[in-house]
Amino acid sequence: MSKREDLDGAAHIDRAVETAVRLGLIAVLLALCYWIVRPFLIPIAWGIIIAVASWPGYARLLSAVGGRRSLASSVFVVIALVVLILPIILLSGTLVQGAQGLEKGIEAGHWAIPPAPDLTYIPLVGQQIHDLWSSASSNMEGLLRSLEPQIQMAGKWLLSFAADAGLGLVHFVIAIIVAAVLLAKSERGGRAAHAIARRVAGSRGARFTQLAEEVVRSVSRGILGVAMIQALLAGLGMLVAGVPAAGLWALVVLLLATIQIGAVPVMLPAVVYVFYHASMPVAVVFVLWALFVSSIDNILKPILLGRGASVPMIVIFVGAIGGFIGAGIIGLFVGSVILVLGYELLCAWLDDIAPEADEASARIEPHPSDSST
Repeated sequence: MSKREDLDGAAHIDRAVETAVRLGLIAVLLALCYWIVRPFLIPIAWGIIIAVASWPGYARLLSAVGGRRSLASSVFVVIALVVLILPIILLSGTLVQGAQGLEKGIEAGHWAIPPAPDLTYIPLVGQQIHDLWSSASSNMEGLLRSLEPQIQMAGKWLLSFAADAGLGLVHFVIAIIVAAVLLAKSERGGRAAHAIARRVAGSRGARFTQLAEEVVRSVSRGILGVAMIQALLAGLGMLVAGVPAAGLWALVVLLLATIQIGAVPVMLPAVVYVFYHASMPVAVVFVLWALFVSSIDNILKPILLGRGASVPMIVIFVGAIGGFIGAGIIGLFVGSVILVLGYELLCAWLDDIAPEADEASARIEPHPSDSST
């Protein structure tokens, strides 16, 4: 008996060692795969998001070209690149024009800051603001020389931001190509996604896959879509009203609207500028336009954000904003999908518990005959 136990123990140890070796090899293989694809993870993730969000439009494009997927994907790439690159060209043009105009105005002496009003009544910072404004009004060159270290630091930050923006542009170009490939192979990709979901979540896998698709489309419409509409309308209004660097301010509106601050911090200074530099009719029309642009998200967001998804809009919204704070733009989609799937898992868990609770309450509920006695 002892020899048999020794043999069984040795066999268990051999199996455990063999299992540990296999798991170690799998872990090493997964780590190497991650190391290889790590530079492409962000473009791949964006490609998946773009493919899921643009599938309804791609389906209409596919039917328009007679079901030829290669042609539809090529047209999709061209349209997406135009939509991506054209605003960048317009933004760059407005930035260059604004910088050239500012430089010419300073050299010619036309660009001057008016005398500072009395701001000393503001607590804590009033005197500092008043002194800085007075220095800029009387001696702009001297003020710039005194602020040279801060200006250099801001220039380094701007260069770093420009480098990150260039890398992000390259990522988006790659993501568009990845999205086109995924859309061309959408049937095979859909089967793979459902198979993985069934493997992970069992019978609820199909439901979770469909829910993730709906959430990505809801976020792309309700947050990014509304932000792009606000930025486009704000940029057009400022361009018509003659606000300098309208493309730059439109980009700022896009960022602020994406993080749910809104367009007011940009439109309010623009209104003040138009009142000082444009005629009264133009200023009044621009005020009405600014009010419309600043409030349009309150109308569009409730309509578009929860459209198509069968979960509360607040869950999608909280997941999108929390994901954005934690992971940037891509967190809008990842955070909302994760929170929605967690919400659905919680609901499924509660639904599984409910029948057991009903049965338990039925067992302890007194019989009518007992109450009659």
